[in-house]
Amino acid sequence: MTPSPVFNLSGKKVWVAGHRGMVGGALVRRLAEEGCDLVTVGRDQVDLVRQSAVEAWLASEKPDCIFLAAAKVGGIQANNTRPAEFLYENMMIEANIIHAAHQVGVKKLVFLGSTCIYPKMAPQPIPEHALLTGPLEPTNEWYAIAKIAGIKLCQAYRRQYGCDFIAAQPTNLYGPGDNYDLESSHVLPALLRKAHEAKLSGAAELVVWGSGSPRREFLHVDDLADAVVHLAKVYSDEEHVNVGSGSEITIKELAELVCATVGFQGSLRFDVSKPDGTPRKLSDVSKLHSLGWNQARPLQVGLTQTYQSAFG
Repeated sequence: MTPSPVFNLSGKKVWVAGHRGMVGGALVRRLAEEGCDLVTVGRDQVDLVRQSAVEAWLASEKPDCIFLAAAKVGGIQANNTRPAEFLYENMMIEANIIHAAHQVGVKKLVFLGSTCIYPKMAPQPIPEHALLTGPLEPTNEWYAIAKIAGIKLCQAYRRQYGCDFIAAQPTNLYGPGDNYDLESSHVLPALLRKAHEAKLSGAAELVVWGSGSPRREFLHVDDLADAVVHLAKVYSDEEHVNVGSGSEITIKELAELVCATVGFQGSLRFDVSKPDGTPRKLSDVSKLHSLGWNQARPLQVGLTQTYQSAFG
């Protein structure tokens, strides 16, 4: 049973922070259906890392609702080699926006994090209460610490000032607007690009980082946007909410599925000198389901749609 809305987006002024990113772009597409007044601003106009710039822009615009999807993101390689950027920039972006949102009286704020916030050896599927119960995965701890700080900021402003700020933690995402740069991309878009290029070049094999044994959960970014808009309307509480598909696949199985989708018929070789990352990361989405959302598309369907739109 879907809960009754506690926040109506219709007619509201809504800012999607990070609208040029993958998640922000999906939110803009989804919010077009809500009858709200969408506002966006590019980094060439407002540097979200600069507090004074954020405060001045929000004081001028005064949105009713903010979807905070702006972030510096990347895969294992990017996190490993640029830890200062991932920690500093993400902390500054979220702190500046959340504080300024309180200052100008924003009625609703939805902070977008990541399931990398959870301990490396968290129980599986990972419940929301597993947060801060153990050490993080070292290969993405800088990003994770920043996102944990964002969750805690939302909780703190809710407790001290009564702000209706909530947090949603998406699992691994894919779909329109993804990053296909092999130096900084996540596993699924990297595999799609590698398989596509291997097919075009007639390569005999495709190299996959790691052993292939880690298990991952994937959610189409348009499904994430639908879930997050739903949460904005029906959820108002301190604890963050996991947003995922609730199903998982090994990296080996994912690579095989990608090759089948792309049409690459060569062999797979797993480079075990490269890091695997977290052994398993499946989110417990029972809370999300209890709030009335359970509409994730099957991975094969979303993968086919993504490949056709990106490389078709």
